[in-house]
Amino acid sequence: MNDNLIASAAPDPEAEQFHSILARDGVRIERIVSTGQASPPGFWYDQPHGEWVLLLQGQATVRFHDEADARRLDPGDHVWIEPHRRHRVERTSAAPPAIWLAVHIGAGT
Repeated sequence: MNDNLIASAAPDPEAEQFHSILARDGVRIERIVSTGQASPPGFWYDQPHGEWVLLLQGQATVRFHDEADARRLDPGDHVWIEPHRRHRVERTSAAPPAIWLAVHIGAGT
């Protein structure tokens, strides 16, 4: 079976979507479809596992607690997030929707 991560996305302007693609011991791969969503004000992710994210479509802005400036991501841009590195999503595009591929390493399945 094959699937297209972009063509099969069904954006919902009301809610961010998370679709598990593959889960194995210590690794989880998911597609995230964002339509303008961002982290709540003052909220920082602080995950116990590492995460590699690739932006497939759209634009996004990610901020790390230990960096002065936010990072703009365009299609093809990717970033590794170390365990417990505090970060937040400042902005995602609605049109086109931001489509992410996230690989969680060391995460429970």
